[in-house]
Amino acid sequence: MSPLKKSIITMLTGLLTLVAVMGIGRFSLTPQIPLMMHDGYLSLSTAGILAAMNYVGYLLGAVHVSRLQKNHALYLKAGIAATVLVTLLSGMTSQFALQCLYRFISGVGGAWALIIVTSWTQHNLAAHSPRLSAAVFTGPGVGIALTGVLAWVMSAHHLDSAHSWTVYGAVALVVSLAICRYLPAEFTAVRPGAGKNEPIGGELKKLVLIYTLAGFGYILPATFLSQMAHAVLPNPNLAAFFWPLFGLSAVAGVLLVILFSGRFNTQASLAFAMILQGAGVAAAVAFPGAWGLLFSTLLTGLGFLSIMQLTMKFAREISSISVSRTVGLLTSGYATGQLIGPLISSASVWFFGSLQPAIIIAAMGLVAGGSAVMTLNRQKVRAAAQGR
Repeated sequence: MSPLKKSIITMLTGLLTLVAVMGIGRFSLTPQIPLMMHDGYLSLSTAGILAAMNYVGYLLGAVHVSRLQKNHALYLKAGIAATVLVTLLSGMTSQFALQCLYRFISGVGGAWALIIVTSWTQHNLAAHSPRLSAAVFTGPGVGIALTGVLAWVMSAHHLDSAHSWTVYGAVALVVSLAICRYLPAEFTAVRPGAGKNEPIGGELKKLVLIYTLAGFGYILPATFLSQMAHAVLPNPNLAAFFWPLFGLSAVAGVLLVILFSGRFNTQASLAFAMILQGAGVAAAVAFPGAWGLLFSTLLTGLGFLSIMQLTMKFAREISSISVSRTVGLLTSGYATGQLIGPLISSASVWFFGSLQPAIIIAAMGLVAGGSAVMTLNRQKVRAAAQGR
């Protein structure tokens, strides 16, 4: 097999893994929320709790992988299998407690799969095929677009939430079966002698905090976008259009970063992407109605995966610790931000009867994080690296 063909297969395997575990396994909850509310399984407040259970699992899975020293390939496959299984099982119960358990397991499995497959693809592609390496990050956006199209079709056929879960699980299963033979049989994501005792520089710690704000900032529109669209638009078929649009915008954001990667430095690009996404999140409140929601969907989607991609790239520029631990640390921070988001949304609904205060706080967090990116001292990082 030629090196180019091998690289393309690695890229597609990573991309489709993220389609299955993130685009479908994680983000199918977003179009499911209005359906589950319509079926009487959820309220706007309990939907925030259900989403939070996914992020608790995601956080614990990320912390676990960041300390993992071996068996990465095994945990990658287990993460994919667990996520697909609980997506299928979600269609077999209306019990809130079981749904919370399934979302928790999906979060753990999603973190295992995302961090390990990202480490594997970056390890194999970043040095000699940087564009293919970057293309892996389109996976969640492709999955969201696919989820949105499925939601649109199922809405047109009036499927309830239980049958919709089954469809999502079946599609995730097909995707996972298509890639299983190409997943690594063995993969060590940690350099020999490296691991949990690797020193973490001060600038990387700051970047983790900034990435935590990114996770908090985007998660409310990403979780409640479908519900917001159904509340604004009386036509359910038109409302369903916004979720695939979010996914396509996310893919476009990654492609724009790939296209202009040589023209702008990573630090400035990351700061701009976070501030732009903050403006998009705020648009849902500043311009109530369909046009504000459209503007919010486009800008929030554009920033979603491009921020992830740029943060991972910037972390490699300012730190020399292993890719696996870097991705694990950043994902732990991101998961913490995602966990805080639904809790604040539940509090916002409880005290104010609306998501708007929580959305305003989320937008402010993104703008603050983007501004903080520019305070990171690249010269200080280089000097510290040369002194080791």
